[in-house]
Amino acid sequence: MSNDLESTATLLSRVRNGDDAARERLCRIYLPILTKWAHGRLPHYVRNVYETDDVVQTSLINALKSLDKFVPMHEGAFLAYLRKILLNSIRMEIRKQSSRIDTTQFHENAENQQSSQLEIAVGNEVMDKYESALTQLDKSSRESVILRVEFGYTFAEIATAMNFSSANASRMKVSRALLKMARVMA
Repeated sequence: MSNDLESTATLLSRVRNGDDAARERLCRIYLPILTKWAHGRLPHYVRNVYETDDVVQTSLINALKSLDKFVPMHEGAFLAYLRKILLNSIRMEIRKQSSRIDTTQFHENAENQQSSQLEIAVGNEVMDKYESALTQLDKSSRESVILRVEFGYTFAEIATAMNFSSANASRMKVSRALLKMARVMA
């Protein structure tokens, strides 16, 4: 991952200058990462209409179209930026489909799902608390946690992406941030 991360700033600059090959390379790097992250985040009733891959691709295209609004402070910032756009797209699709769903059909389908409504509600509540706790962190801590928890980066990869002095420094940053989040979530 770190080889890909090292070239992100250069690729972003080239994309801003109209380089289609750089745009294609960014998509090849980040599309699988975002797809893996988004897997399972769309509820079944939304996936019937809009596939996860569609949401990911649309989000990536929108991010690349609005690069003029993005100012990279370090290599890991672009992935956090993409995550934010993708999460907003997922939320928008959920809202859109929730307003259209036939509630009787939803209840019938819910009985057939492996998860109970209680499990779904508890999961949603925890996710809401997690998202809220993330907002309580400074930007560097938030992005470090996202890279570690959501994208599975190693501490060495986080150190490279975030310009930390060492893997140990990134481990300490993530550990302290997670401790603060745990207090906020409790």
